[in-house]
Amino acid sequence: MSIPRVTRSTARLPLPLRLRLRLRRMPLHLAAGVIVVVCLFPVYWMVATAFKPNRDIQSDSPQLLPRTWTLDHFRAAVDADGFGLFWRNSILVTLGAVLLSLLVALGASFAVARMRWRGRRQFMLMVFIAQMAPWEALIIPVYIISRDTAMLDRLPTLTLVYFMMTLPFTIVVLRGFIAAIPPELEEAAQVDGCTRLSAFRHIAFPLLAPGLMATSLFGYITAWNEFTYANFLIIKHQDSRTLPVWLSSFQNVFGTDWGATMAASTLFALPALAVFLLLQRHVTAGFAAGAVKG
Repeated sequence: MSIPRVTRSTARLPLPLRLRLRLRRMPLHLAAGVIVVVCLFPVYWMVATAFKPNRDIQSDSPQLLPRTWTLDHFRAAVDADGFGLFWRNSILVTLGAVLLSLLVALGASFAVARMRWRGRRQFMLMVFIAQMAPWEALIIPVYIISRDTAMLDRLPTLTLVYFMMTLPFTIVVLRGFIAAIPPELEEAAQVDGCTRLSAFRHIAFPLLAPGLMATSLFGYITAWNEFTYANFLIIKHQDSRTLPVWLSSFQNVFGTDWGATMAASTLFALPALAVFLLLQRHVTAGFAAGAVKG
């Protein structure tokens, strides 16, 4: 049985009935609160640990809030060897993979959604199979191919790998967005003198903004956080490594420097958080509503 929402119309109901409606929704609110706490607590612990001095981190009675705040761990992370270089490498690889994936997927999804050609369904089946394949199982073949083609220890190799990882998802999502846009909009533009490509560029492409934002966010997070391929394909040339591999370098003779590691992880998470906050409004916006407004 569905639970009625508390809206302006229900606000006019008698107070006992309003309280009963809110009590019936209380389990949903509690479940949502528990999920939020469980998901955000590791992030909070990472940030809190980054501001704690070493004596508090290694204490037998850890505190939820730092008793003493310090920025020494952030200074250690920023002053570590290769911080700026690995940051640049991650940005180049991530942006290259995302842009290349969007460019190729846009053409492929348009061909699948708007054109009729032999093998179209088989092509989408192969895309779904590629999306379901575990990329960890392909590490050895990718490594052998990279070694035999002299592509090891190079950033373009990582860019191509991340491009292949994000391309199937991008095609599937953009194909759904393009198929949902009424083709009559483009046909009307063609009647007015536009070519098929011009009609798509001026009519359909602006309505794809939510889909482009969603796939860009997925591709960015996937490439930005990827560790396994970056660790296996960049072996000899340390200057070509990315930030996820750099995070594993905070070791000393006494073990892991947890304060510097948490500070570096916090700095590493900031770009992804900024991109999400920048794009989330466009991702959640309804593209159908945009089509009606347009």
